Formats: sequence, C-alpha cells, structure tokens
Amino acid sequence: VGEDELEDPYEKIGAELVKEVAKKTDDVAGDGTTTATVLAQALVREGLRNVAAGANPLGLKRGIEKAVEKVTETLLKSAKEVETKEQIAATAGISAGDQSIGDLIAEAMDKVGNEGCHHRRRKATPSGSSWNSPRVMRF
Repeated sequence: VGEDELEDPYEKIGAELVKEVAKKTDDVAGDGTTTATVLAQALVREGLRNVAAGANPLGLKRGIEKAVEKVTETLLKSAKEVETKEQIAATAGISAGDQSIGDLIAEAMDKVGNEGCHHRRRKATPSGSSWNSPRVMRF
C-alpha cells in the first residue's frame, strides 16, 4: 500500500515517519534501511500499545530517547576501526553480500588510501583493462 493510498491521517504520518527513518539511515550509514524500518515499526507498535494501556506518551518518548542515547553510546564503544586491507575486504564483502565486490573495494582503497584520491587535470585514456592514469581503476 502506497503512502498516498492511506486514508487515515495517522497512518499517513506513520508512513512518512518510516520513510524518513529509512532515508536518514541511508544518508548517514548507507546501509541498514531494512533494519531501521523494522525497528521503527516495532517502536511505533509497542508505543501505541503502551499508550492504549494508559502510559504517558511524553514519558514514553523520553524513555525511548534515553534508550537510543544508551544504545548509541554502547555501539560506539564497541565499534572497531577497520584498518587492514583484509579487514576492509571482509567488511565490504559482508555489506555488499558478495566477497568479490569486497575484494574490489579493498583493492581500490589500497590504491587511493582512506581519504580517496584528488582530481588531477590530466587526461586519462583507456589502455586495455586499465587506465593510463595512476589514480583511476576499472571496476
């Protein structure tokens, strides 16, 4: 069901909220939109259930905000830097769902470094399966 097909204004607000959660997740992390959408749906469902049972909506909101803060803090503490080419390949392969893509990403990062490459005003022309510019690779 599309958002414009919803007649209930509260359902439209909910659909808009879930779309915003997915968009912000994609903008910030580039991944995890399905997980974020499922979590948002669970929060809304449980929140509505609690409000229907008599919970204070503002108290519930404050509780959710405190929980988000604590979870974020815990995740940041447990996060590990991905430093080696092998770690980059493994992480990128898991994220892409394809280890060969992870290997390509690790190879590209090995060539250009963690900060990427800077544009040079030099003409790069194809030469076989590579380019004649040292900073351009074929994928």
